Amino acid sequence: MNRYGRKSNPMVVTGVVFFTTFTGFLVLKDIWAQQAPSAPPVRRNPYARKAVDPALAEQGKNLFSVRCAFCHGSDARGGESGPNLLRSEIVLNDQDGEKIGPVVLHGRPQQGMPAFDMSAEQIKQIAGFLHSLPVSGNERGRNGHIVIPVGDAAAGKKDFDQKCASCHSVTGDLKGIGSRIKDPRALQQSWMMPGMRGGDPAVKAPEKKVTVETAEGKVSGELLRMDDFIVRLKTDDGEIRSFSRNGDLPKVVVTDPLKGHLDLLSTYTDKSIHDITAYMVSIK
Repeated sequence: MNRYGRKSNPMVVTGVVFFTTFTGFLVLKDIWAQQAPSAPPVRRNPYARKAVDPALAEQGKNLFSVRCAFCHGSDARGGESGPNLLRSEIVLNDQDGEKIGPVVLHGRPQQGMPAFDMSAEQIKQIAGFLHSLPVSGNERGRNGHIVIPVGDAAAGKKDFDQKCASCHSVTGDLKGIGSRIKDPRALQQSWMMPGMRGGDPAVKAPEKKVTVETAEGKVSGELLRMDDFIVRLKTDDGEIRSFSRNGDLPKVVVTDPLKGHLDLLSTYTDKSIHDITAYMVSIK
């Protein structure tokens, strides 16, 4: 009986109870969902490598092998004079070459790395190759002592005559180089890229020269800085001069004494490098 003296309908009572219970469950579910601790953030694996187009990585591998491997090793884990790139903060934080590019284009002269003239697409290819290489948490560089393989001095002389003799002479600037630089590793790096990292400290990299053609005449000197907006140089008498740039004006001509060495990097093989080094060692 209800309070009005009427007999209650069991079906109605059951429906009301079910509806009330179900509604209460939904309310509690929302409350529990709001109070439940949020899922822990997904932690990024610091050693995960980004997905790279295989074709891009292969192009980068070919380019890396002729421009970079002689210092950093063919697998970028460190070579005869360059560090492991797979643990480099620059490489780890790079996406498509935006951080690697400035280092490649401007070099790190203080650390013995030359600047390389590459297009944006080439830098992207090299970045793709580096990002495609697997790396683990116990990744270690291979920058310990590396033994320079003994090459064939006779074959090295032939390579030297073909590639180097137009600018260098074993009776001139290279006279006694095998006695002056006794470490074959330092000797190899010195003749490949003079003044660069891993070479003999006594061998200095020649400075780039620049000539700026203005309405008042030509101004030449040692190149200190150049970008799209300014070129700065030091004249032979020590004066620092700066010139604003607007497109191709004023005309700027840069002379890099190491251009010949840079151009030859892509022509060397491991055998020819060690053969020439063996020949250099024999020049007493």
